[in-house]
Amino acid sequence: MPRPFSLSFVLPALLSTLLATAAQAQGLSPTEQGIVDEVKSWQLDAIKLLERSARINSGTFNLAGVRAVGEVYRKELEALGFKTVWIDMPREMGRAGHLVANRTGAQGKTRGKRLLLLGHLDTVFEPDAPAPLWERETDSTARGQGVGDMKGGNVVAIAALRALHRAGALDGATITVVFTGDEEEAGHPREVSRRDMVELAKLSDVALSFEGAVSGPDGQPMATVGRRATAFFDLDVKGRQGHSSSVFGRSGYGAVYEAARILDGFRQQVVEPGLTFNPGVILGGTDVSIDEANSRGTAAGKTNVVANTVTVRGDLRYLDYAQRDRAHARMREIVAQSLPGAGASITFRDSYPPMAVTPGNLKLLALYSQASLDAGLGAVGAVPPTARGAGDIQFVAPIIDSLDGLGASGGAAHSPDERVDLTSLERSAIRAALLMYRLTR
Repeated sequence: MPRPFSLSFVLPALLSTLLATAAQAQGLSPTEQGIVDEVKSWQLDAIKLLERSARINSGTFNLAGVRAVGEVYRKELEALGFKTVWIDMPREMGRAGHLVANRTGAQGKTRGKRLLLLGHLDTVFEPDAPAPLWERETDSTARGQGVGDMKGGNVVAIAALRALHRAGALDGATITVVFTGDEEEAGHPREVSRRDMVELAKLSDVALSFEGAVSGPDGQPMATVGRRATAFFDLDVKGRQGHSSSVFGRSGYGAVYEAARILDGFRQQVVEPGLTFNPGVILGGTDVSIDEANSRGTAAGKTNVVANTVTVRGDLRYLDYAQRDRAHARMREIVAQSLPGAGASITFRDSYPPMAVTPGNLKLLALYSQASLDAGLGAVGAVPPTARGAGDIQFVAPIIDSLDGLGASGGAAHSPDERVDLTSLERSAIRAALLMYRLTR
């Protein structure tokens, strides 16, 4: 299992790694130059593939659309010698399933690292979404549903694999591709919806995810070596109901003051870099009900009555499990320090595991950056873990070394103005193809 850094060593280690990768470009071998040439020669076809897949609505709950996009990519992968299978999810889950493609070395012998490539077929745009499927804006940009998140990334992965195939560089390599059908809203229970991905990770050495690429303030390309975990907390507070004239006295402080004390205690005392907790829903009064499934509720009370109930629902984001455990312990301590006439309980629920910054992930970044330098595309930096949300790679990162953000560049993701930089398809595919080639030697 990859070992995470202590947070105090993350930035120094990361800095030294990036300095090491900022060496002079070492140039490309003849085979590598051939791979680059193949990527470039297929650029127009890559754009056409992106358009074909984008013109199919594949909102997470449009199961037929998700499967149709999977069929587009299945044909491309089978043409490269991959064996494919569609993994259905249980009907009651309401998810389309996942496309899995695999290519192994001859007689089961693998050269170099075994790779697991990740993408997703679904988008946040359901069939009635007010956003174009595909709209070419300029020679270098297109607007559409999921063009950046992440059909562009899927195309980058396929373009890189195609270039390796054309150069004869896939022979002897073991590569598995998993394009999930529900990344934007993973099916529950996640132990089922992500089971196959996790099992395939156990048969792999490295995971590469093709979520959208981002750039730093100076335009430097960036990749992702860490993502914070996402979790939830449920805070339930009870107070002694009574006439408002007796607040602070016979009735105690009531549920609202107790909830305020607890939340402000979290704010002031549970402080670490990279750790956040957000009370997104709060309901208080003498008559409180919450609809957990739809994250909404009702509350009623009177100004002359001390409130007896407060319900708080929030999210918690952390860098690694050690940070989570420290936060849980401190939050429980704060909850236990009740005001007179009040009491509370807190429970925690994990959702996406952390993609901790590990030495292995940083080594992958260094290799990726060197490949970019050698191709004349500049060094690649690291996105701070706090700057990205949740992603599928977090389910496999605790098992194998992982790198994310290898996909296409764009902007305005999840909005009607979602865009993709079409020129980034070529750059990202070159970087990814060279990295995969070097990992599988």
